[in-house]
Amino acid sequence: MRRAKQDAQPIDRGIKGESFRMFDVQAFQTGALAFLVAFGASLLFLIAFQFVYQATTPHNERKLIRDGNTAAAIVLGGAVVGYALPIAQSMSQAHSLAEFAAWAVLAGIIQILTFLVVRRIVVADVTTRVERGEVPIAIYLAAVSIAVGLLNAASMTE
Repeated sequence: MRRAKQDAQPIDRGIKGESFRMFDVQAFQTGALAFLVAFGASLLFLIAFQFVYQATTPHNERKLIRDGNTAAAIVLGGAVVGYALPIAQSMSQAHSLAEFAAWAVLAGIIQILTFLVVRRIVVADVTTRVERGEVPIAIYLAAVSIAVGLLNAASMTE
């Protein structure tokens, strides 16, 4: 290890002779704080989405899942994953917490509207079928939620 100047950060030589800076504690602390804020905000939006989503569905996912209904777990899991995809995308490109929040709200609205459209137009008896534990309809709903989440994430632009 050598120092070019007294106040410069140490430079180390790698195996092939490339130089790189040593670990910068101050930069890590700043980055870690930003990470914790971003991760915390993402978790809060994910939890809020789950509650809002469950409030918009006519069936009680929490009770159904507690009672062992696999179909309800698949549907809710697909919706959560479908929402997490655009949340991750918006977090990686948002320039502020307010911008992230705007994208997160829009992504949640799109996910909930997707479920409502599928329920009213594509598969009218979805609630009854989920309550009966029908796995095929659950897989279909989860797949739609994830697909919409992927499209939602890919559509986000700076």
